[in-house]
Amino acid sequence: MKDVFVDHLSFALGDQVCSVEESAARGRLYSSASSLKGAGFRQHYLCRPGITAYDLARTAVSAIRGDLGEIDAIVYATCIPCNGTIGEERKFRSTRDVKDLMDFPASHLQSDFELHKAFVIGLNQQACTGMLGSLRIARMLLLAEPEARRILCVTADRFPEGASYEQSYNLISDGAAACLVSTEPGGFRWIAGHAITNGSMARASDDEVVGGYFAYTHRLIQETLARAELEMADVDWIVPQNTNVKAWQILARFLNVDLERIFFPTLGEFGHVISGDNLINLKRLLEERRVRDGDRVLLVMTGYGANWQCVILERRS
Repeated sequence: MKDVFVDHLSFALGDQVCSVEESAARGRLYSSASSLKGAGFRQHYLCRPGITAYDLARTAVSAIRGDLGEIDAIVYATCIPCNGTIGEERKFRSTRDVKDLMDFPASHLQSDFELHKAFVIGLNQQACTGMLGSLRIARMLLLAEPEARRILCVTADRFPEGASYEQSYNLISDGAAACLVSTEPGGFRWIAGHAITNGSMARASDDEVVGGYFAYTHRLIQETLARAELEMADVDWIVPQNTNVKAWQILARFLNVDLERIFFPTLGEFGHVISGDNLINLKRLLEERRVRDGDRVLLVMTGYGANWQCVILERRS
């Protein structure tokens, strides 16, 4: 079985930065500013009116445009279904033509970046785990179709106008992330991936989500390690989503891992960037030169649905 690598990480954020206090004062939050600050959040990024999730996707991909090369497929993940189209409900109401609801951003991305060989896959029912899901799908494609060599993975979401920017006690940012998954050595080599879905929690309340978070995250990580034939001690870094810092203080004890090995420094700076957190934090880990050749990195994410996904990578410079 050929090796698969994840490389060329990028991201983009909404164009307006707001403090927790400012968003609380403007009614964007459910919790108090002091509660969210106690969870580690300081500020977040929002899109001004007129900026779409697709605009964020274009910005993230533009940052790695010089590295794209010949792309065989695009896996485009969205968390919020309305971000899976750039069609307009208002236009549909006027024309009654459903194709006005099927203006797909992945197709525009393929055209705008002249990736004419690439076919597209839209992924929109894995919530915040969508980027890790796109990595898994990209790997499956590369292994199943020997002629495929390079796949572009993208995730992009922005909350609708008037939405609250807090979910399950986490401060949300509009944003996008992108990377390449290929058979060309470099970046991080894929070791293992795993996912769990509990559909009975599809409409769980925030408290119910939090209640299931610890048990399912612990189970997911242990099952992923078993697939890789590794122990927790064999993992050098855990790179999670930007979630309440207290949650990882608890999980660290469950996993018997030092907090210093859990790396999510962008929590206070960027908030929870929906599906992009893992790549954003992994990119920061690279920029700070804290990850060495051969280090194993575990990426883990929880999302509504309810979904949990985990990927283990190995640094290959």
